[in-house]
Amino acid sequence: MEKAMIMTMKFTCIGKGHGAPAIPATKEDWEALRRESWLAQMCARIEKGDEQLKHRLPVWTPHCAEFKDNHRAIADAVKPLNRLMLDFDEKGHTDEIVSSLTPSPSPNGEGSEMTLGQLVVLLVEESVRRGTHVLVELPEGMTPEEAQALMQEATGFTPDAAVKDVARCIYMVPEDHTKYVSPKLFEVSEFKEGDGCAEKSSVSQNESRVNPCPKKFKGIPYSSIVAEWWRRNGGEPAEGERNVKLHKLAVNLRAICDNKKEVLMQVMPRFGLSDVELKSVVDSACKEPTKGSRLMDQIVNALEMGIPSDEIEDAEAVAEETGVKVNVKALPIGLKESLVGVPVSMHMPVLCGIMPIAAAYADQVTVEYCDGNTHRLGLMSIIRGEQASNKSVVKNAVDIWKHQLDEEDALARKREEEWKERKKGRKANEKAPEDPHVLIRVVPVTVSCSTLLKRFKNAQGHTLYSFGEELDTLRKTNGAGSWSSKYDIYRLSFDYGEWGQDYNSDQAESGVVNVAYNWTMLGTNGAMRKCFKSDNIENGLSSRVLVAEMPDASFSKMPKFGKRSAEDEARIQQAVTRLRSFSGLVDTPRLRKAIEAWVEEKRVEAAKDIDHVKDTYRKRAAVIGFRCGVIFHMLESTQKEPSPLCTRESKACLDFALMMAQYCLDQQMKVFGEALRNEYVNAHDECQRYGANHSIFDQLAPAFSRDDLRALKHDCSESGLRNIIMRWKRDGWIESVDRHHFRKTSQCPNVPSSH
Repeated sequence: MEKAMIMTMKFTCIGKGHGAPAIPATKEDWEALRRESWLAQMCARIEKGDEQLKHRLPVWTPHCAEFKDNHRAIADAVKPLNRLMLDFDEKGHTDEIVSSLTPSPSPNGEGSEMTLGQLVVLLVEESVRRGTHVLVELPEGMTPEEAQALMQEATGFTPDAAVKDVARCIYMVPEDHTKYVSPKLFEVSEFKEGDGCAEKSSVSQNESRVNPCPKKFKGIPYSSIVAEWWRRNGGEPAEGERNVKLHKLAVNLRAICDNKKEVLMQVMPRFGLSDVELKSVVDSACKEPTKGSRLMDQIVNALEMGIPSDEIEDAEAVAEETGVKVNVKALPIGLKESLVGVPVSMHMPVLCGIMPIAAAYADQVTVEYCDGNTHRLGLMSIIRGEQASNKSVVKNAVDIWKHQLDEEDALARKREEEWKERKKGRKANEKAPEDPHVLIRVVPVTVSCSTLLKRFKNAQGHTLYSFGEELDTLRKTNGAGSWSSKYDIYRLSFDYGEWGQDYNSDQAESGVVNVAYNWTMLGTNGAMRKCFKSDNIENGLSSRVLVAEMPDASFSKMPKFGKRSAEDEARIQQAVTRLRSFSGLVDTPRLRKAIEAWVEEKRVEAAKDIDHVKDTYRKRAAVIGFRCGVIFHMLESTQKEPSPLCTRESKACLDFALMMAQYCLDQQMKVFGEALRNEYVNAHDECQRYGANHSIFDQLAPAFSRDDLRALKHDCSESGLRNIIMRWKRDGWIESVDRHHFRKTSQCPNVPSSH
């Protein structure tokens, strides 16, 4: 057998049992063996309980293509592969895993490959006893443990946690057990000679999977990590400080090199050092006590999220202030390009600003929420900030997203203007031209109710959209400082409710419609206070609005904005087209589960603090986060027509939805919380907030009396105390000892407060 033929396959051990010689084999051998009738018969007997037969099955090695002298052992592995076989011992996962595979373009541009999250899948098969084997290609720099975690995120199932070494063997199964095979399974690249890389594996799969000449860590080039290190530490070494600075770099860099000198030797910059001199620096650095590097972790985390190096420190400050960290690299098409050139401190305002227009494009979609009700994607957002706080960065992004609607509306408005001119210019006895009933989807925020009703009637099932640059302009056009004339329209649009008006006059529009109306508005904090007075807070509009806050620009340096390329703008248009192509029910079971868990966590937090405000806002913040997650999922999906077999929601999608829900809740409570609190009749008794880790419930002892509770809620009425106790008993958190004494149960929550 020629060497080239040997290198086209990744298994050895054609003989039966673990003791068989490690003989390299070809693709044809592998496929032929799986078609053998005796193999199918053996596996059928094993599945029925004949366990002794299992050890007589042929085996193969998915982690190594060749062993020295055909001896299957770690020390003799000469062609280890950057692959990992993941085990799922439980039955019944195989079909669901196969249905979760997503086609992705191949890096070489030839065809496509199937992926689960970030992992390229090479093989999916049922094991002898109907468990599941999934062979994946490890991205450069990824450990088996990281791959196992990603697989669990992508499938929701837990693989065998054991790290498999390079000599691990797998029992052969019949052809009908094989559910998916990638052509790449039979492609193994030759190792190049003369590149300074060891050909022999050592110790474990953990070591053998490390590229002998590593270029990246978690997908980030080591050169980028080092460059950011220099930026944060006074630049590259000047004359006379080379060894000192290189030593400090090596001490910190080894934290992401598993403290391995051979890896450090390959990734460290040299600045003219010989191998002997660099080895001396590395040896010295590795003699110091082993410890992690917080700064290196920050650098890797920021680079991993796609944040420009000159904004990393700003990103850390924003994350600390808001609790939000946008992972730009994980964003799908359209959302990622919307943040190009946007300072990191403005990422959330831009994302919140474009969500309503993105949802408006997906107006043929329905989704099932956690409570079983069917929703449409109604979203409204307000971006608040003082004057000259660069709110225009949101407008610039929305303008690109609005491009397709603007083009279509321009043609419709032209038809409508021509109709008006013909109607105006007709003779007294001439019949008026027929109304063209044109579809115009982008309306000004100052549109009259009559015209808005007309647009709804002609909408043909589509969602209308408005963008307002000044919230104060809207306020002034809606009746003496309130939103009374359009308040119901905005509120009903969130739930696709019915609205209408009825006039006898032919000059005014009449009718009843379902309201599908999304909008984005910019405004100052002063305009927010004037618009959201007591009536608009207590009656529900405030909880339906996604609010985002521009960074405080007081005494700050001028921000630097980049420009989107023509390619960036084209990808946003691709995202728009993708959203418009979806119709019908988009099923998102993983997203529902994640949001349901989040809203329950917030319920417990609110109940422990007796915080009615948080309890009110958590519910619709969850809905808003869920709808944002659906948009993310559709943009991430490659299918145009969703179905029950549609791609499963990714971990990045779930993270995004939860981030949006939490940000929405935090902002609503920050902006509207105090006003809503004052609207409650029993506000002083029931709604006093407590700081983190100081909820009323947590401060009580395991056994407590009514007087203990009264001491903590000294300003609460007797009826208020009774309501608190009844609520805790209803939730199963406490039980009565007698009329005035209680004890906490094993069901009482232990969820930290996060005000």
